Amino acid sequence: MDLFFFDQERLTSIAAAHAAAYRSAQPFPHIVLDDFLPDEVIGRIIEEFPGPRDLEWDRFDAEQEVKLATDDTRTIPPYTRHVLDQFNSETMIDFLEQLTGIGGLIPDPHFWGGGLHQIERGGHLKVHSDFNWHEQLLLDRRLNMIVYLNEDWDPAWGGGLELWDRDMTACQERVVPVANRCVIFNTTDFSLHGHPDPLECPPDRTRRSMALYYYSNGRPASELSQSRTTDFRPRPGEEFRRQPGTSTWTNWIPPALLPMAKKARERVRTLKP
Repeated sequence: MDLFFFDQERLTSIAAAHAAAYRSAQPFPHIVLDDFLPDEVIGRIIEEFPGPRDLEWDRFDAEQEVKLATDDTRTIPPYTRHVLDQFNSETMIDFLEQLTGIGGLIPDPHFWGGGLHQIERGGHLKVHSDFNWHEQLLLDRRLNMIVYLNEDWDPAWGGGLELWDRDMTACQERVVPVANRCVIFNTTDFSLHGHPDPLECPPDRTRRSMALYYYSNGRPASELSQSRTTDFRPRPGEEFRRQPGTSTWTNWIPPALLPMAKKARERVRTLKP
C-alpha cells in the first residue's frame, strides 16, 4: 500500500488564503474546498468504498434520518483507513487551527459518529445541529469535516448539503456533494445543516462521504449549552416530532451531588478568551 501524508506547506497556504473568509462566513463559520485530496488518493478511496451490502453498516431508519454509517475501523478498507488516520494527524490539526482560529483541537481516534457515511435512494438527513459532547473522551465537539466521494454526481438527484440560518427561516447555502469536495464548519447549537429531501439518485448509486469530527477540552462561554445528542429542526411548513437529545453523563451521579457536578463541569468546559 502506497502511503499518503498531507502536505504541510500546501495546507498552510490554504489556511492563510481562506482563514478570514471561513471565520466571517454565513450562516455560520464554514468553507467549501474543491480538489482537497490528490486525484490518485480520492480515486483509490472511491474504488474501495464498500457498497450497502458489503459490510454490516449501522442502519438509521427514522423520520429524521435514513442513512448508513460505520465508524468501525476493522471493517473500513485498508487504504481508506490509512487516509482517515491522516485526517487525525498533527499536520491536519495545525491546518484546522490556522484556518478556524480554534486552538487546542483534539482528533477522535474512535471516529465516533464519523468514519464512512452512505445514503441510498430515498434516504435523507433532516436539518439538525450535531451532538456536542463526546461521552467517551469527555470533550466538546468543535468542528466537522466532510469529504464527498461521488463521481459524476447530477445535482438533479438532490443530496446537496444545506446550511440554514439559526432561526430556521431559510437555507443560506447548498453544497453539491461532488467527489473530492471538502466542507469544514464549526459545531455549535446553531450550525444547522442537512440534506432533508429524499435522494433521487439511480438505484445503483449512493451518496458517499467521509466524516471527521474534532474536539477541545472546553469551549468559549458564548457557545456553552447543555450536552446533547443530535437536535433535528423542522423547516418552514415541515412537520415532524422534534427530538432534541440530552446526554446521559448525569445518570450515574447521585441526585444530591448533581448541582455541584454540573457547576464543576461547566467550569472545566469553558475556555478562557
